[in-house]
Amino acid sequence: MSGLAGAATELLLLLDLVCYNFCVMSNKPQNVDAYLTGLPEERREVVQVVRQAILKKLPEGYEEGIQYGMIGYYVPHELYPAGYHADPQQPLPFAGLASQKNHMAIYLMSVYGDPELEHWFRAAWTKTGKKLDMGKSCVRFKTIDTVPLEVITETVRRVPVAKFIARYESNLAATSAAKRKSTTTRSRGGKKKAGAGSSTAAQKKPAKRKARKGNRKP
Repeated sequence: MSGLAGAATELLLLLDLVCYNFCVMSNKPQNVDAYLTGLPEERREVVQVVRQAILKKLPEGYEEGIQYGMIGYYVPHELYPAGYHADPQQPLPFAGLASQKNHMAIYLMSVYGDPELEHWFRAAWTKTGKKLDMGKSCVRFKTIDTVPLEVITETVRRVPVAKFIARYESNLAATSAAKRKSTTTRSRGGKKKAGAGSSTAAQKKPAKRKARKGNRKP
């Protein structure tokens, strides 16, 4: 699988992973203030600075809250009733900010779901001279001086709610179509093998009859 369908599959698998893995505290905080209060002071200060960089140009419509155990930015059900496809009770995730065991991280779903935006993001970050430690959508960092805050702010600003929803639904549709095509291909392949097996068996039967006839005594 390649192209948009491949990228869509990986994005949705990533969202599934986020749903399953990122509960950063044993007692889940009920709101952002509680999350920040539960962090060590040095971590709290860094996360707060990055948080403000996100909020500075967060497009209208997104909401901030706790999602999957971390600070989340998402499309509320009021704007997108379908929610996240794997868990419709959850609003559609857009970004996240977390303090993990060995680092802090920003999760940018919009960057991974959009190859053009990802290209711009990587180039803009590299241009600042700071090292980029990035996975699929996860940008890891340990100190605030390694984060070009202006790049984070601009990345968030570039993806209004309508654009994010359109990209998400396009990826979701492409993934579904790719799965259907794969299922159909496997099904046809199985039928061909079954047909070939029947044909081979049919060819062998006359040969057996001839052998028996040849073995008969006069």
